[in-house]
Amino acid sequence: MPTALSVLDLASIAPGQRARDSFDNSVALARAAERSGYRRVWYAEHHNMPTIASSATSVLIGHVAAHTDTIRLGSGGIMLPNHSPLVIAEQFGTLETLFPGRIDLGLGRAPGSDQKTMVALRRNPSSADSFPQDVLELQGYLSGRSRIPGVQAVPRAEGVVPLYILGSSLFGAQLAAQLGLPYAFASHFAPNDLHQAIAVYRNNFHPSEQLAEPYVIAGVNVFAAQDSATAAQQQAVAYRARARGMLSRGAADHTFTDAEIDAFLASPNGHQLATMTRNTATGTADEVRVYLADFAASIDADELILVHHANQIDDRVRSVELVGDVMATLEHTSDPTLRC
Repeated sequence: MPTALSVLDLASIAPGQRARDSFDNSVALARAAERSGYRRVWYAEHHNMPTIASSATSVLIGHVAAHTDTIRLGSGGIMLPNHSPLVIAEQFGTLETLFPGRIDLGLGRAPGSDQKTMVALRRNPSSADSFPQDVLELQGYLSGRSRIPGVQAVPRAEGVVPLYILGSSLFGAQLAAQLGLPYAFASHFAPNDLHQAIAVYRNNFHPSEQLAEPYVIAGVNVFAAQDSATAAQQQAVAYRARARGMLSRGAADHTFTDAEIDAFLASPNGHQLATMTRNTATGTADEVRVYLADFAASIDADELILVHHANQIDDRVRSVELVGDVMATLEHTSDPTLRC
């Protein structure tokens, strides 16, 4: 089956910009993905991160949906242990009612934050242990077959809100297989267990009402530009900014130079950070196409979700368009994750 293409938008807030600028950029990116033939755009729940504006994920999805026409939009993902399953069912039931046939619900069990933020979210550190049960409870609300007697999610959309399990370890692969749900692996920042997790998922998959056969989505970082040198420069700038943000933890009292960042990433201490993004396609559209085709074939991926990382929104939009145009023949397939 041809490989579908989607986008993971990190809703980043660039230096000197406001959250409002990030939301405008997300609209521009989704519109580019829509006209370039991508299947969906997802947004991730993060908290207490000054450079990411997607903390209120469902609100952002609704905003972008109101400014686009056909592309699917969803969470990649909602960190379910941060929330009551009923509240998430109400939010996504509302979204599907407003934008029928366009809403996805990807679920993760990580906190999407640090320990202090977990406390501020009123999250119990052990809440991740109930993630499988919470997924089933949420699924019951969305389907109208509540597992809590006398409790229904209102509004409940007439259409289906498909669920996806997100993960970067074997736990998510096992759960997605057990529940018969699509599985999205975060190989754009956690590449080490990719092949093993996909094998576990496929080997243990049980068909469900939503999905008859395994469906694998994998994340890839992308920098596509008119020439290889420009793409490489965009990658260097973006990954230095990423490392700088992680090292400073948002503090403004120390600014690392490019030379300091490069030296750190080349050092043994920086090796882990540098290898987190090793699944990166950089170059012209044709060079990126070759990389993505080889990557998809290596795990028999059904769909690739691409993170276009260039710092400037115009460069991100152009990257989306270049890759969409060169891989257009790989799209235009039905979505088997929408079985019912």
